[in-house]
Amino acid sequence: MRVVLAEDLFLLRDGLVRMLEAFDFEIAAAVESGPELAKALEELQPDVAVVDVRLPPSHTDEGLQCALAARRARPGLPVLVLSQHVEQLYARELLADGNGGVGYLLKDRVFDAAQFVDAVRRVAAGGTAMDPQVIQQLLSRRSAADEPLGALTPREREVLELMAQGRSNAAIAAQLVVTERAIAKHTSNIFGKLDLAVSDDDNRRVLAVLAYLDQGR
Repeated sequence: MRVVLAEDLFLLRDGLVRMLEAFDFEIAAAVESGPELAKALEELQPDVAVVDVRLPPSHTDEGLQCALAARRARPGLPVLVLSQHVEQLYARELLADGNGGVGYLLKDRVFDAAQFVDAVRRVAAGGTAMDPQVIQQLLSRRSAADEPLGALTPREREVLELMAQGRSNAAIAAQLVVTERAIAKHTSNIFGKLDLAVSDDDNRRVLAVLAYLDQGR
């Protein structure tokens, strides 16, 4: 699996390269600035991009904007963004095109190799990987009366929260100690209450997560 990595801090960039290579990823490019990232994504066509939100020269949201531009040019390009802090706007913007293969991870998570590599693989496979701290902050800003999530039961909201973390039905069932069949029923109810038309379930999961994150506005 070919990866383009963008991180301006040399030690962290070098560490991520070594970690990914240890898990059999091929590093197509490891760059430190927005212009280098834009060029690498256009020319190398990686399987997944791992991108720091803040890159030179602007040190604002250069990395994210390069990744979003690359996804517009190549819809569905898997992108996992890294950030030092929880910035909810970036999470929503990343999901706004409705395609899968996206993730938002705090940099603290990269020190857990298994968790980080799992997130990269999940995103590369077209799934979502949202940092639990992002989800917790969104929950803290939202009341039970918010629409359209106000129609969900407490259990359905719990399932949707775990979906937003990128977990499969099997993983959610294990976490909640229920059957996978029960989770499938909950997800079906969630799709119905959020008025998500019948389509590919993976796409509906991403749209449900987008509706969930959008309540943080």
